Amino acid sequence: LAPVCWGLSVGMIRKVEEMAGMGLGLFICYLIGALFALWLFGLPRLSAFSRRYLFLGIPCAILCSLCFTTSLQISDGGRQTLEVGMVNYLWPSLTIIAAVLFNGQKARWYVAAGFLLSLAGLCLVLSGDEGFRPLETLHRMQANPLSYGLAFCGALAWALYSSATRAWGRGLNPTSLVFLIDAALFGGLALLGVIPGKAFAMEGILACIASGCVMGAAYAVWTLGVQKGSITVLAIASYFTPVLSCLFGALLLGATLSRGFWQGVGLVVAGSIICWIATLPPGAFRRRLRRRL
Repeated sequence: LAPVCWGLSVGMIRKVEEMAGMGLGLFICYLIGALFALWLFGLPRLSAFSRRYLFLGIPCAILCSLCFTTSLQISDGGRQTLEVGMVNYLWPSLTIIAAVLFNGQKARWYVAAGFLLSLAGLCLVLSGDEGFRPLETLHRMQANPLSYGLAFCGALAWALYSSATRAWGRGLNPTSLVFLIDAALFGGLALLGVIPGKAFAMEGILACIASGCVMGAAYAVWTLGVQKGSITVLAIASYFTPVLSCLFGALLLGATLSRGFWQGVGLVVAGSIICWIATLPPGAFRRRLRRRL
């Protein structure tokens, strides 16, 4: 469920901005997500968390939420929204890199090759219809550097959160706490006028409710999977999140995507899968493939 929810979230968050505004819209969105997570998991006791997770792990999840949603809100139109979403979807590869660096996950040398392949795919996505031309790609990013930069920071923060959850989470699910804090932050920024708002009708309210449920479900089931599920199954599924994101986003936002865009998405997915294979024990991938066949 997590990859499907992540795939839906890019287009839906952009719809929230268009129909309900960034300030009040995101406040309602995260409040709904918090209520949804409370219904699923309840509110965890702060004393149950380790101090390292409380002061290092959970803030990474909050930072990811802020960076991810803000990067989408300030993106310029449907195509750039999906490009920014693709920058954020470097997190599967970054999650594996973080596991190698911080969780003692063993990996072979070509984990670096997989990460570089994902970066190459991202460059292809950002290059547009004219093909990969570094200067033109840089010029496209300079038109809205904050949006792209926040998307990358969000991807890095999520990788660190996943690593911290595996190491210090103690099987607890902090999603409802994270979303309550996010709702309070966006609500406070909206009241102070830091984030602009707009008047919205019933369609905007429905967009906020739908987006809140999708994001709440995504965070909740991902955290549950990281702690108690099969990391292998979760990793394989997560690598197809960029494809689902582009499919759903194109439908929701009416964006036209070129062949080069889809080729770049394919490279990001392929690079992420190579990163995952690099972490498997010797011969494990061939054995699993034979069993499937």
